[in-house]
Amino acid sequence: MAKFTTTLLLATALVATAACSKKRPEVLPPAPGEAPVDPNAGAGAGPVTGAAVPGSAEDFKRSITSDTVNFGLDMYDINGTARGILDSQSDWLQRYPNVRITVEGHADERGTREYNLALGDRRANSAKNYLVSRGVSAARITTISYGKERPAALGSDEASWAQNRRAVTVVLN
Repeated sequence: MAKFTTTLLLATALVATAACSKKRPEVLPPAPGEAPVDPNAGAGAGPVTGAAVPGSAEDFKRSITSDTVNFGLDMYDINGTARGILDSQSDWLQRYPNVRITVEGHADERGTREYNLALGDRRANSAKNYLVSRGVSAARITTISYGKERPAALGSDEASWAQNRRAVTVVLN
């Protein structure tokens, strides 16, 4: 009787183990970070040459000097370098009068949250006002301040702080 019970328990354990096994899928999902490849991509839609659509955000980034203006510590004035960058942005924006933008103001990690939000707002408005003075309609430009919440460079050194004191122009449509 003991031999029969042992055999019955082993058979039950074998059946339970076999029922819990999973069949390996034939195609594994892509690893995180990899972009899925669409085999139908590029078939009859969009430019095949890789050129940016005129008036698009990609065209903006390709056509201008930079989308970012940097500022000095606790400053929001537009210096000569910033003027050159914003002049190239205003030239592009005047070519595409239906394009709307947002100017994002940022600050480094030093200072209180409230102070950095106010400083980011002054930087965004400073860049906006310069673009308006160059003939871009104010109705096309919105501003937002992120303060120190969205740093471009992580770190607590002068090089990182200098990169984070900025205004970034983002094309919306």
